Amino acid sequence: MLSASPEEYMSPGQLAFFRRRLLADEQALLSAVKETASHLQQSETSSDWNDRASAEEEHTLELRVRDRERKLLQKIRESLKRIDDGNYGWCEETGEPIGIARLLARPTAALCLEAQERREQSKRLFG
Repeated sequence: MLSASPEEYMSPGQLAFFRRRLLADEQALLSAVKETASHLQQSETSSDWNDRASAEEEHTLELRVRDRERKLLQKIRESLKRIDDGNYGWCEETGEPIGIARLLARPTAALCLEAQERREQSKRLFG
């Protein structure tokens, strides 16, 4: 897949590969969400203040992780929509190819590396 020619970039086979990968990631995240919800419902309230504080901290961390996963789930769904629309693999800012290597590392990437670096630098400068 990495050795594809520029003419073969985002071929039907490549799009199918990334669709399968994104769908698998989506299912894994949905399973984790169900597991957390079940775990949070099953937790018992202890009368010991230390146990209660530890449990609350654990719940807070789990909810933070789930919030990050919720955001990732949204990015996955946006990526799947870009596949359906025929825009997947192309930078939203420049229109240039994002690149197979970058998409393998981050299948939800919507920007090429250069555009992403410019955006991050701008965030650092302007908050």
